[in-house]
Amino acid sequence: MTEAPEKKTHFGYQTVTEGEKAGRVQGVFNSVASKYDIMNDVMSVGIHRIWKEAMMDWLAPRAGQKLLDVAGGTGDISFKFLKRAGQGHATVLDLTEPMLVEGRKRAEADKMADSLDWVVGDAMALPFEDSTFDVYTISFGIRNVTRPADALAEAYRVLKPGGRLMVLEFSQLPNDGMQKLYDLYSFNVIPRMGQMIAGDRDSYQYLVESIRKFPDQETFLAMIRDAGFEQAKYRNLTMGVACLHSGWKL
Repeated sequence: MTEAPEKKTHFGYQTVTEGEKAGRVQGVFNSVASKYDIMNDVMSVGIHRIWKEAMMDWLAPRAGQKLLDVAGGTGDISFKFLKRAGQGHATVLDLTEPMLVEGRKRAEADKMADSLDWVVGDAMALPFEDSTFDVYTISFGIRNVTRPADALAEAYRVLKPGGRLMVLEFSQLPNDGMQKLYDLYSFNVIPRMGQMIAGDRDSYQYLVESIRKFPDQETFLAMIRDAGFEQAKYRNLTMGVACLHSGWKL
């Protein structure tokens, strides 16, 4: 009997098998882990920090909450969450162990050690029981997941009833002219920065392409609702360069 051909997906603008994508994404983040935080500052001119604070403003962390931060990398979101909550617990999960290693080196990680776990894991098959967390976040990570719908289903599964999903991701500008200007910057400047700062042009070329392949705000909102989340909404940041999506497990 002939085996069914493996499903295809995208890796930036390349077409690859679903089985191949995770390994390629790991390769990207293995390569850039040591320079990841610096590159975020340079690429966004520091604006990513404002976006993450806007995420915390809307999330409004409360004392005692348990956070799962998927694709949490070097811990940015978990550190901010714990500072805002005052008392709570955060689990940073990432597919790429070198990103977690870099996160553990940060001063905040040492200060918050008793409130933090660092876990290597896959967003599409989370190593946690049902109804474990109060909050699930994923920042600039879901576009790298092979099947985002599976990641959203897993988010719904591990959240407690009354739990909240929040996604921060690059998105699409509503104005075509502005989008063209943004693309001009992204495709011409960011890969060159990647080469100069991280010694890796190809990984940042992929990251730029992956932004353009990700669904627009309304399409992704529909995916969140399809996963079972209610009161789903989004807020554009910097005119839609990035976007926050929120949903509740009710």
